[in-house]
Amino acid sequence: MLYWLTAFSTGGDIFNLFRYITFRAGCAFATALIFGFLFGRPLIDLLRRRQGRGQPIRDDGPQSHFAKAGTPTMGGLLILSALLVSTLAWARLDNPYVWIVLLVTLAFGMIGFADDFAKVTKQNTKGVSSRIRMLLGLLIAALATYAAAHFHPEPLAYQLALPVFKNALINLGYFFIPFGMVVIVGSANAVNLTDGLDGLAIMPVMIAGATLGVIAYVVGNFNMAEYLGVHFVQGTGEILVFSAALFGAGLGFLWYNAPPAAVFMGDTGSLALGGALGAIAVCIKHEIVLAIVGGLFVVEALSVIIQVLYYKRTKKRIFLMAPIHHHFEKRGWAEPQIVIRFWIIAVMLAMVGLSTLKLR
Repeated sequence: MLYWLTAFSTGGDIFNLFRYITFRAGCAFATALIFGFLFGRPLIDLLRRRQGRGQPIRDDGPQSHFAKAGTPTMGGLLILSALLVSTLAWARLDNPYVWIVLLVTLAFGMIGFADDFAKVTKQNTKGVSSRIRMLLGLLIAALATYAAAHFHPEPLAYQLALPVFKNALINLGYFFIPFGMVVIVGSANAVNLTDGLDGLAIMPVMIAGATLGVIAYVVGNFNMAEYLGVHFVQGTGEILVFSAALFGAGLGFLWYNAPPAAVFMGDTGSLALGGALGAIAVCIKHEIVLAIVGGLFVVEALSVIIQVLYYKRTKKRIFLMAPIHHHFEKRGWAEPQIVIRFWIIAVMLAMVGLSTLKLR
């Protein structure tokens, strides 16, 4: 919104700063962070009053989790509010990719909110039917993928770009739509499965979001894209503003979500943030790199899939409990130990993902 101030610029003045994506990204980060600090405590107090007993705890979960009973959920509202305000304030609102990512984030956030609301009001862990959540998610992802493909330059539309291999493209045709659906919905649900310990999901989301933001800036800059040999997608650089806002909003939330958590992000936050990562990847043509950068989420999701399939076949379990972070809890790892080690892994994977820009 504030980008319109460039109309008053005559060059070399303060209004000229608003032309630069990096400047607006920094402002977006600061705005989201300050928003989180200002409204975090009032929101938590409101959620505690409204929810009473807070988020219901799984009966079959680790025993240590019963001490968290009464902790309010839906903390994702703080993240989404900060993200929305900051993005609308500092991003160019004539950029279609910003709107695609922002609307996907809000739409998945609404699905998550409905699920959290059902869990809190009914005081059980079932919430909204998984089938309904999946169908709504697929519909949102289909629309977002189609929109992204529509705005992609013609040589890249409906193409799958391969990392490392320079100029390598696979023409998926209209199969790109279901592929994008899998990327976005898979990302949303993988982050949702990861959100099981205080602070576990938010930091890897911030790391992945920041990494994808940097890649988006490179992909949207013709000179950088040409130098590094990546596909140039005009306009995607503006996604850096969204990613910076996500990082700031995540830090503001982590202040209250750090162990012991004063609030859980709930599905409101996890589905929204996971959907955002998937949407960014589709917009910048780096869907496969998302699987690297978000490798932690992939492992969490695979641990659940493997556990379920193996149990159905053998009636035995590979992991003590799935997702895999609960497996380590059952083995006696302390919660902060698991969280911090998973953060370290997330940073390592982000570095590998960034290296694909140069390895061509």
